[in-house]
Amino acid sequence: MIRGWLSRLRAQREQRIVRRRAISDELWLETLASLPFLARWSAADLEALRRMTSLFLDEKEFAGAGGLEVTDAMAVRIAVQACLPVLRLGVQPYRGFVGIVVHPDEVVAPREVMDDDGVVHNYDEVLSGEAMEGGPLMLSWTDVHAAGESADWAYNVVIHEFAHVIDMGDGEADGVPPLSGVESRRRWRELIQAEYEQFCRWTDEGRDTVLDPYGASEIGEFFAVAVEAFFVAPVDMRGQHPQLYALFAGYFQQDPAAPQA
Repeated sequence: MIRGWLSRLRAQREQRIVRRRAISDELWLETLASLPFLARWSAADLEALRRMTSLFLDEKEFAGAGGLEVTDAMAVRIAVQACLPVLRLGVQPYRGFVGIVVHPDEVVAPREVMDDDGVVHNYDEVLSGEAMEGGPLMLSWTDVHAAGESADWAYNVVIHEFAHVIDMGDGEADGVPPLSGVESRRRWRELIQAEYEQFCRWTDEGRDTVLDPYGASEIGEFFAVAVEAFFVAPVDMRGQHPQLYALFAGYFQQDPAAPQA
């Protein structure tokens, strides 16, 4: 009885948020047109995605950097892509942070690493996005804006960075998202490790793959680029990585490569 009452209370609260943060029909259609890969999802799924986007926007704070002003249209375009992976999971995986910082373009971040001999090396890294535990999450608007076209080569900076957020849900970006049960984690780790090692071999051989070669840098990045491909180039990803595709389909409870009725 108490559980049912809490469920109804939560549903009423969410409905108030959806009304308060409603996305106009004009803006929604404009957003869908800018992201043609979303045409794979059914009308019912897109309506659920619209609702979740409103819930997401109610919980996040957007800030522009370098003089950039984040408009409602920009925020919605980012939010709808962020919500796609959690369409069946809810926004809970993203509640560990609030801030999203949008830069006009890529940013250069100074880095410092120590090698095995204890020598410190300094270098600059060019970033189109970055997810940090506890936030904020950073995105390049140039890359976000190009998401409709970059889907052709399985690139999507928003999905990539939010995949990192999902991965870090259990405290570490190791290619294994939060899972219930030791056996589930063991099976996931074994499969993704095997897929990662195969991908690294393909990359070393110069093989043309659907996944970004950047995924060979470490297994956490492999997970993120694979999640990108799962959502924006699912048919190609299923063809090259059928076992990994099936693993993701089970976890995200979605099958984007399947034809819509």
